[in-house]
Amino acid sequence: MKHRLVALALVSALAAAASVTATSATAASATAPSATTTAVTATSVTTTSATAARPQSPPHPPRPPLPAPPPGRAGGEAWAWTQLTGRGTQIRYVSTDTSQQCPSVRYTLGTARDTHPMHRVSTPMGAQFPTTVCELGVPLTASGARLEQVPAAVLHPGDRRLPLPGWTSATRPERIAVIGDTGCSVPKAGTVQNCANHQTGWPFPTIANSAATVTRPDLVVHVGDYLYREDPDRENDKQRNPGCTTTADAASWACVVADFFRPAETLLAGAPVALTRGNHEDCNASFHGGAGGAWFRYLADDLRDDGSCDRFTDPVAIRAGLLNLVALDSSYADPGDTGSTAGKAVFTRQLNQVNQYARRRPGEDFFLFTHKPLWMVKAAGHTTGDVTWLTRVLGDAVADTALHRLARNVRLVLSGHVHLYQMVDFGTVRPPQLTVGSSGGPLDNGPDDLLVLGQPVGTPPQPVHQSITQTVGPMGGTGIAGYADLGHSSAGDTWVLTFRTTNGRVLGPTCRLAASLDDKSFLCAPGASTGPGAGRPGGYGAAR
Repeated sequence: MKHRLVALALVSALAAAASVTATSATAASATAPSATTTAVTATSVTTTSATAARPQSPPHPPRPPLPAPPPGRAGGEAWAWTQLTGRGTQIRYVSTDTSQQCPSVRYTLGTARDTHPMHRVSTPMGAQFPTTVCELGVPLTASGARLEQVPAAVLHPGDRRLPLPGWTSATRPERIAVIGDTGCSVPKAGTVQNCANHQTGWPFPTIANSAATVTRPDLVVHVGDYLYREDPDRENDKQRNPGCTTTADAASWACVVADFFRPAETLLAGAPVALTRGNHEDCNASFHGGAGGAWFRYLADDLRDDGSCDRFTDPVAIRAGLLNLVALDSSYADPGDTGSTAGKAVFTRQLNQVNQYARRRPGEDFFLFTHKPLWMVKAAGHTTGDVTWLTRVLGDAVADTALHRLARNVRLVLSGHVHLYQMVDFGTVRPPQLTVGSSGGPLDNGPDDLLVLGQPVGTPPQPVHQSITQTVGPMGGTGIAGYADLGHSSAGDTWVLTFRTTNGRVLGPTCRLAASLDDKSFLCAPGASTGPGAGRPGGYGAAR
């Protein structure tokens, strides 16, 4: 009897072992990765293996389906553009897909068409920057750039083609669109701009499309201020901007897309951009994250991966063939616009660098582009000296340089900050000041151009020779939204300037920059003016 009981126990044990083995084999078969699974990223494989190793839990009750993720987050949305930098032409790519992989770019160089992998600059960092950033330098003579092996589910531009410079080292851009202060103003307190209305509310989306289809530029220059949504919870276009809808979302990648990339999509698909920083991309108290951190992560000349922000950065010399652009970071010049000259030594050093760049290439044109203007006239009265101009710390810094002025071949200063379009010149070696802060934000009031003429501006003071400010009334008033159209004319080897409204219509005169480096003034056809103030000699004519 004892032997029989032992035998029965042995049979029972063997049966139990066989049952466990079969169960384990079934579980292993169920959790073994397929060929398709092993082809995905290492992160996915690791997760699968870890799941197989854990003890099986009782099944959970079915959960309700999660809402669809907003574009630009878990769904994997990417934006790509072409940017001119101090190191040449770069293609940049930002994606929210979870692979953290970079695509490749195929382009033609000479007779060869090859594929080049992009370099990964940064990987996701918290809720503000849930992105992978990639870049690739492209030779000037390359053509036909197209993104390939894109890991994101959605890509802008949709055809994967990216614009490249159409000039060579011996030519220059033929058409430049200048825009500035483009974001939609959603402050923490006070009046909120009508972001949903792209005509009379927030005109930047319409302006960008007009520039792309009417001007069709070879190059877009942005003079700063991209990010205005300080409290996205107050905006009225939330449905267009998933991920940029709450106070906590401010300065996140989704808000960068909402304020700049989405409205400028058509424009960015057609031309490379050159960018400078505005005061809205300033550093926060921790010098980490915020709008300043977003600038250095996505838009700066030299991208960062740590979310850091600096108040001052060195000037950047950008070559566009025979045209040289120098970006000067003036985002911290007189932060309160009070006339303060704090930081003058910093800007003097930087403007000495600008002059050094220009003097190395004396036969080529230089445009200085910087957010805060050097010599913009905000208001003027009836008596000489009754004038408000900015930015004094920058004007004083120019006077303190070794040359006590800008180099002779600095032909033009491009700026924004004041939400107006204005061109003032002085008929001297000082270059004209073109202010284009009229491309999106709430518009400021402008001066009566007749009262601006002859007013002393700058350090040392020079009388204004010509002033063209686009306002709704003939004697100043609210500005008019639009952008600047700069074309290079082979006849006389000079630049031709027009102002275009929201819908791309020319308003005001067509002005030709004089060839003289000692009399840098615009020659404007008196009869060309079609806007308010037409025919007023002070509004559009020269004070000769």
